[in-house]
Amino acid sequence: MDTRIGWIQPNIGGTVFAVVWGNSREGAVEFRFFEIYRSPEYLSLLAEGAGLSAALAIGGGIMGLLLATLLASFRYSKLPVLRQISACYTEFIRNTPLIVQLFIVAFGLPLLLGYQWPFWGHALLALTLNFSAYFSEILRAGLNAVPHGQIEAASALGLKKTVIFRKIIFSQAVAMMYPSLNSQFIFLFLTTGIIAEVGVRDLMYAGLYIDSRTFRSFEVYFTLTVIYILMALLFKTLLQLLHRGLFKWKAPR
Repeated sequence: MDTRIGWIQPNIGGTVFAVVWGNSREGAVEFRFFEIYRSPEYLSLLAEGAGLSAALAIGGGIMGLLLATLLASFRYSKLPVLRQISACYTEFIRNTPLIVQLFIVAFGLPLLLGYQWPFWGHALLALTLNFSAYFSEILRAGLNAVPHGQIEAASALGLKKTVIFRKIIFSQAVAMMYPSLNSQFIFLFLTTGIIAEVGVRDLMYAGLYIDSRTFRSFEVYFTLTVIYILMALLFKTLLQLLHRGLFKWKAPR
């Protein structure tokens, strides 16, 4: 039995790339990507899902970084209770699955506290809480890497502690750990695929919906893979441009 790769004409119209086993069409495996691309409904779902995934990743990244900055600063507080709160929070988040945290935020907390948000609001909160713990550990490593002599020199010049932290410590910590923060943000974006489990109409939700209507699993998830890769590369490029703009003062190595 021979294997042939070529183009065949299906009964419903359109040209389809197929891998054919043998000489009969009964053994053909047809990749019908056109069933996705020719449907305005499916294309709209993919576009809206990609936009929502990107928006939640950006929102979760910004809010997570702000919370991480607070958590990292707590680790250097003179108050033991603040250090313990930051350490316990970080360890709890990093040692529990994101899906469990997502379900707690989306279903547990609303039942306990009596509030109700849109699905995307629950997802944004869960992503923020989860990645703030990872961001805080990255920032803490950067804070530890800042030479202590610079802090002592700034103190000798009479600078306020807030100015020292903002202008000397924090800026250098972010600059040194920016590649790690960059990678963690890309991971944050890719992790948004899990939020479809709580009903958020993101990119993965769009893929699941299209697959349930067309039963073309390979084509659907191959398309999602390509979209995720392209968006991740776009984010990587934008973050590299942001790095060049924010850290022009950093001496090249």
